[in-house]
Amino acid sequence: MLSTAARPAFAADAGTTTQPVPWSFSPIGHPSPPAIHQKVGPTNPIDAFVLSKLDAQNLSPAPQADRLTLLRRACFDLTGLPPTLERQILDMSQWLNQRHMESRGTEVDDLSSRIASYELAFRMQSAVPEAVDLSRESQSTRELYGLDDKISARFGSDCLMARRLVERGVRFVQIFTGSAGGDDWDGAHAENDKVHCEMARRIDKPIAGLLKDLKARGLLDETLVIWGGEFGRTPIADGRYPDKRAGRDHNPYGFTTWLAGGGVKGGKIIGATDEVGFRAVEDPVHVNDLHATVLRLLGLDHRQLTFLFEGRKMRLTNVGGDHDIAETLLA
Repeated sequence: MLSTAARPAFAADAGTTTQPVPWSFSPIGHPSPPAIHQKVGPTNPIDAFVLSKLDAQNLSPAPQADRLTLLRRACFDLTGLPPTLERQILDMSQWLNQRHMESRGTEVDDLSSRIASYELAFRMQSAVPEAVDLSRESQSTRELYGLDDKISARFGSDCLMARRLVERGVRFVQIFTGSAGGDDWDGAHAENDKVHCEMARRIDKPIAGLLKDLKARGLLDETLVIWGGEFGRTPIADGRYPDKRAGRDHNPYGFTTWLAGGGVKGGKIIGATDEVGFRAVEDPVHVNDLHATVLRLLGLDHRQLTFLFEGRKMRLTNVGGDHDIAETLLA
């Protein structure tokens, strides 16, 4: 049964107890959806907002249009709304979803997840302005991350924002450099030494600042920091750009990844390449084993994360991951 009794309250509803709400619901068995009495005009902020969006698109609701149809057709953008009205719209959407779920019994896992995701999205959206406001940080913190240097400032801002998100309970944060408005993400095909020096100049201070800051705030022990690049680079020249100094091509056979925090003991070096730096030959760690290691450090068994997909059991570590190095990192 759908009723108006549990409908979320709106500020504009106050003092209108004798006037029927034009978008109220009747029992499911009602032969037709509730009518929209446009002659009366909007009676609350939701009515006014949805109808204005429809008018802006030269759309007119049918006389018997139900509220859910209007909400879908309006295709509104919540980001520019006042917080109170935004919360009211979400409450109405959640109320509609809840009534729909209750009428369908227990087989509504997808809808339950959708309801939860809407609420999470609203909480995230409402928390973002404060979370990303780096002006709240002290000058010494800004300098720690290299924000006072135009070369490292952009990546430093990303690292500082990552710390602020971790503080607020965000479980996974990814930051990267390269391709930020320039063709530099894969630039080592030419001018290899120059490109690596420029990248190091851009990221070293912010990364060091992030690790120091996490440790000072007691967050490093519970935060696993993973650093990696796209590939290693070959020990031989890549001559595809004859007008530039030679660079290096991609090398998937030997490259470096480092981990810090999350219980990992520092100062360990695991594995080594051959004498020319082409292929890992000493204690090599396959990428599947690295993934298994990361998951284990996070308290997850990669073998338990197996799901049937397109007729085959799939997992992040594929058929590998049996040689994780978590024990070595933690010892």
